[in-house]
Amino acid sequence: MEVAGHVAALDAAGRRFVKILAGADLNAPVPPCPGWDVRELARHLGGVHRWATRYVSEARKSAIDADLEEIVGGWPDDDDLADWLAKGHRALIAAVAGAPADLDCFTFLDAPSPLAMWARRQAHETSIHRVDIESAAAAVTPFPTEFAVDGVDELVTAFITRPGRGPRAESERRLALLPTDDAARWTVRFDADSCHSVRSAGAADVMAIGTASDLYLWAWNRPTLGEVTFTGDAEVAQVWKETVHVRWS
Repeated sequence: MEVAGHVAALDAAGRRFVKILAGADLNAPVPPCPGWDVRELARHLGGVHRWATRYVSEARKSAIDADLEEIVGGWPDDDDLADWLAKGHRALIAAVAGAPADLDCFTFLDAPSPLAMWARRQAHETSIHRVDIESAAAAVTPFPTEFAVDGVDELVTAFITRPGRGPRAESERRLALLPTDDAARWTVRFDADSCHSVRSAGAADVMAIGTASDLYLWAWNRPTLGEVTFTGDAEVAQVWKETVHVRWS
């Protein structure tokens, strides 16, 4: 996907989130995020949007050393939360859509360019959290195949391959992900110390098979809408579920 496609996905996911948030019980638990309620989920997403906007709009080249509450200058009142989230979302859209193609700023994932990284990362950040608020206050909706494929690809080739971020096992294990509605394939190899991925269906201990949308949800530890089946050693897939947890740091 190109930057424009990621911006469109970011726009749609953020608008959906705000629409649900406006009528949601802020105290409702968020099932995919144990310990979080809707209020905390909205604060997190609004904070991440403002955090990301600073890198893009300021062409900031160093990491921001602050927590989200400090970055946003304090959380809004509950009555203002939906408007606050919408404002931050619009600012992020404007920053990314208006940035030059040769933007030079801080990044933390491999990508063709800093602008491509931020557009992609925020599109998937917002889309996965759209699923979270739907899980708490609405019906979960599936993803278009192209976007879901891109989301799996970002997770397995860029996100979890960073030091200390991927699944872990005492001895080497291999997991292949095979969408039924697209030709994309991935194999993830991990052990106690490292995680590596390739864009092909290599030898694997277990193959996870489902639609791209369901594989995207499964890989991010979110409930799927359809069935993901496992061929081979299902315990390897369970290791993924138990050890791949993305948290703000």
